[in-house]
Amino acid sequence: MQEITINSIVKATYNSGTYIGKVIEDRGNFWLVEVLAVLKHPDQGDLHKPGQVEGVAFHERKALAYREKMNARKRHVTIYDGPVPEYRASLKTAVEEFKAQLAAEDTAFNRRSLARLTDLEKYFYDKIFNQKKKS
Repeated sequence: MQEITINSIVKATYNSGTYIGKVIEDRGNFWLVEVLAVLKHPDQGDLHKPGQVEGVAFHERKALAYREKMNARKRHVTIYDGPVPEYRASLKTAVEEFKAQLAAEDTAFNRRSLARLTDLEKYFYDKIFNQKKKS
C-alpha cells in the first residue's frame, strides 16, 4: 500500500462528495487537498437527517470547484491510482449519475434533491459546462 505524502494524487471524501485531488499540505489529522476532479456529487438536504424533507433545513450543496482546497480527514483519504479526468467532464458525469440515482425512486426527498440539483445546474454548472476549453 502506497503511503500518502505531499503531491500524492488521492481520492478524498468531503461533506458527502468524493473528489480526486492533490495533497498540498499535512495538517495533523487532515490533509489539505486541491481538487482536480469530482467522483461523486455531494448529497442535498440535511446530512444529519437523510431522507427527510419535513421540519429540516434542506441544504443545497455544490461540488467543490476546480483547484479549490479542502481539509480532508486523513481517514477519508486514499491513494488514487488511475488517470485523473478533466474537471469539467468529471463534474458533468457526477451530476448526471446523481440525477439518474435520484430519478430511479420517486420519493419526496429525491424530488426535492433533484430540484436542488437542477437549480445548481441552471445557475452554476451550465457556466462551467459551456466554458470554452483553454488552449
